[in-house]
Amino acid sequence: MRFPRSAILLCALACLSWFAVRVALAVDPASLSNPALQARYLALTHELRCVVCQGETIADSNAWLARDLRRQVRELLVAGKSDDDIRDYMVARYGDYILLKPPFTVRTAWLWLAPGVLLIIGAIVAVRIVRQRAALVAQDTEPLEEELRS
Repeated sequence: MRFPRSAILLCALACLSWFAVRVALAVDPASLSNPALQARYLALTHELRCVVCQGETIADSNAWLARDLRRQVRELLVAGKSDDDIRDYMVARYGDYILLKPPFTVRTAWLWLAPGVLLIIGAIVAVRIVRQRAALVAQDTEPLEEELRS
């Protein structure tokens, strides 16, 4: 069954529209009157992870919690808190997980070391497999199928 070209085009257009609306909804319309505070606000909201979305910053997320966290950051900035005070406040409430770049501590060491350890383990496994297969080829004394046919 073949779909008409117009139906495929309409479906593609609908998908693109959905993505465009989703991106537009994630834009934070709030702005601060002071440009320096606005720059700090943007920097902080791009450093904090949305706890609901888990893969996005609170600046990029449209989740209800991300909106509340953006509002909280805005209120703390207007209250005169420093960037470190705001980060410490968020970490006290949500733990190191809220930071996109968590500090290297005993609790987060596995986060920083796991990729390297897994890469080393993968390389060792790959080398062993290649060596074992090379040894099997060297031990193989059976004639090839082409030699048997002729």
